[in-house]
Amino acid sequence: MACFLVSPLNAQDADNGRDLFYQHCAMCHGRDATGNGPMAPALILQPPDLTQLQNSNGGFFPIARVIRKIDGRDPLVSHGSPMPIYGQFFEGRDVAVKTKSGQPIMTSQPIVDLVEWLKSVQQ
Repeated sequence: MACFLVSPLNAQDADNGRDLFYQHCAMCHGRDATGNGPMAPALILQPPDLTQLQNSNGGFFPIARVIRKIDGRDPLVSHGSPMPIYGQFFEGRDVAVKTKSGQPIMTSQPIVDLVEWLKSVQQ
């Protein structure tokens, strides 16, 4: 298995992340990521406003938590969360991303791209 640290040579692609978000996430979270997608009214638990992830985490983007939520490693997702597990849709080359603590977390390049776009829409 190949492993890469995200760096300028292996940069994140926020445009690709935006496209992935529109394809897989916008139905619930809305194209603007504020939780107002066309499926939101039909959901019992409303999708969160993803533009506030950084604000609700002490000013730091919760990269490890977001990655785990998307790929299904978050135990709440695995045990009945309203968020579907999308890991299989975002398979790709494995890369390591540094968390706030400096500890790397492994994920796929498409998830790195998606996270990069989510970081770009923080308010």
